[in-house]
Amino acid sequence: METKLIPYSKKLLKGTELLNESKSHYEFMNGRRTIREFSTESVSIEVIDNLIMAASTAPSGANKQPWVFCVVTNPEMKSKIRVEAEKEEYESYNGRMPQDWLDDLSYLGTDWHKPFLEDAPALIIVFRKPYELVDGKKKNNYYVPESVGLACGFLLQAIHQCGLVALTHTPSPMNFLCKLLNRPENEKPYLLIPVGYPAENVMVPDIKRKNADNVLVHYI
Repeated sequence: METKLIPYSKKLLKGTELLNESKSHYEFMNGRRTIREFSTESVSIEVIDNLIMAASTAPSGANKQPWVFCVVTNPEMKSKIRVEAEKEEYESYNGRMPQDWLDDLSYLGTDWHKPFLEDAPALIIVFRKPYELVDGKKKNNYYVPESVGLACGFLLQAIHQCGLVALTHTPSPMNFLCKLLNRPENEKPYLLIPVGYPAENVMVPDIKRKNADNVLVHYI
């Protein structure tokens, strides 16, 4: 198949301007925090849709874009999701997770109660698609976990860019989401992301990110 090419253009930054832009973006992203207490203030569906479309610009294996983003704003459905998620989380905190895991989580103050699933104005449930169904036949996608992970990263960046907050939630197992949302067989839940404004006077754990010496290696 012949590859169709189109021109690419972008404003190029160099020298001091490039350095300043890179530093500014790092400092901005370093201010991003996971939030577990949300305001119930609404966020327009148009904003949520734009965030998702920004996420969908992420690179993917063979450009298959093996993801679907389901947006839940209906209070009744959010309540159902919370009930099912808390069932799984209760089991996790009371037997599924080994003690080392519980110890690693202890300083965050989390438990099986997940009120943010109802408080946040929107829940974005990300599904990965291991294969497509084309005329009733399976057609494989490629590098699916990597591709969907990249899209979720783009989504979190877009949420932060717009002044909203989010939480990456993974009640495990998450198969209840397929049933509640009536998703097809080729979609598997990957991540549940509540999105909205932070609750008033919200507090977050005093944690530190690893410094450059721990995450950056030069080969010059």
